[in-house]
Amino acid sequence: MSGATETARKRFTEAALLVVAFLSVSGVAAAQEPAAPQAVPAAQLQAAINKLGDLDYATRTTAARTIRRTPGSQAVPALLQAVGEHADGYVRYRALVLLTGFNDPRTKDAMRESVNSPNDRLRTVAYSFFEHSPDPALVAPLLAALDKEQAEFVRPALIRALAAAVRDLSASAPRADITRAQQALVLDVSRGEDFFRSVVIEALGDYKASYALDAITAVAKLNGPLQDDAALALGKIGDKRAVATLAGLQRTAPRPSQSAIAAAICLLDVNCPTHEGFIAETLAFADKNPGFQELLRGAAAGLGALAVAGHAESLNALFRIGIPATDDATRAPVALAVGAVALRNTALILPWLEKAPNRPAAIALLAEGIEMLEEDLDKERFFALTRRLYWDAPDGSPTRALAQTLIGKLDF
Repeated sequence: MSGATETARKRFTEAALLVVAFLSVSGVAAAQEPAAPQAVPAAQLQAAINKLGDLDYATRTTAARTIRRTPGSQAVPALLQAVGEHADGYVRYRALVLLTGFNDPRTKDAMRESVNSPNDRLRTVAYSFFEHSPDPALVAPLLAALDKEQAEFVRPALIRALAAAVRDLSASAPRADITRAQQALVLDVSRGEDFFRSVVIEALGDYKASYALDAITAVAKLNGPLQDDAALALGKIGDKRAVATLAGLQRTAPRPSQSAIAAAICLLDVNCPTHEGFIAETLAFADKNPGFQELLRGAAAGLGALAVAGHAESLNALFRIGIPATDDATRAPVALAVGAVALRNTALILPWLEKAPNRPAAIALLAEGIEMLEEDLDKERFFALTRRLYWDAPDGSPTRALAQTLIGKLDF
């Protein structure tokens, strides 16, 4: 056994033991978690906000936890003030992220202002917010921003916000603005660096951009780093005209791309059980046979895409392979896929975890995946939903027990 494998095994064992230990004292932990938001002295709340940028992980985590458990009537005004006035740019960023967890109508105004902030982090959060809360009135400003936004970590959020705003169902924005935005997104499918093109293709797939079908089809037909993204996007768009293209790729595309192609065909509701089974078998094969890392990553991503779309069997397969895995070569890609499912289809994963036969190990895998992801606003949405489930669930119920466990394990 290699040193890396032994280290991975020890890390996994330690993580599992920590979760087991947490569950063994769940009665105490549940008593410590407040049953509802609790007001705190104004000075304590302000001190917590000031510590959001502390270099010590425990300090800033405790500060965020205090804010999240404060009633919105108290927390929101303080967070809004921090976003607009705090001297520390990182604190302003963290305050804006935490603000999204309170579902307050004033948040939208703060996001509108943050779109124009010179702070890259604030702009990223604002664009991510408008992805989840599309505003047709912002189509023209977002399109204008697309021409000038060059920050590597901001542009992906902007692209996703614009794709969400101009999805086919949008009708309240001026038609000319929608058409120009769609044309700009389609143009970016075939120009620029592969990283940005990948972001565009994924966003167009996620928001079912049928207007981009031809452009994405052209990319899917070319062997290369974007082929998997394009194939999956064709499946997500849902236009059956893509079946012929995908069927042809099954005969010609490289083996590592076959999982993405199979997932896309499944998303088009064509012989789905067979294709889903093929991907699961590919993942199991690559797990047992070292040296097939590309196959493994492709299969994990394919199952993740299907699980995000609501396929519980794909989620079963990810946990079935990921839970016992001790080698990072398998564990990391599977954990990443599971984490993405948690953030993008929380409604699927929480009931699954509630009934999981090996819940501690499943949550340990989930926690690893969420830790790898950098979508802070999406994480906050997951945290807020889980926290509300805890507050709303009856004392002693399985839902409350699960929410308490997640709160403890994920430090929110």
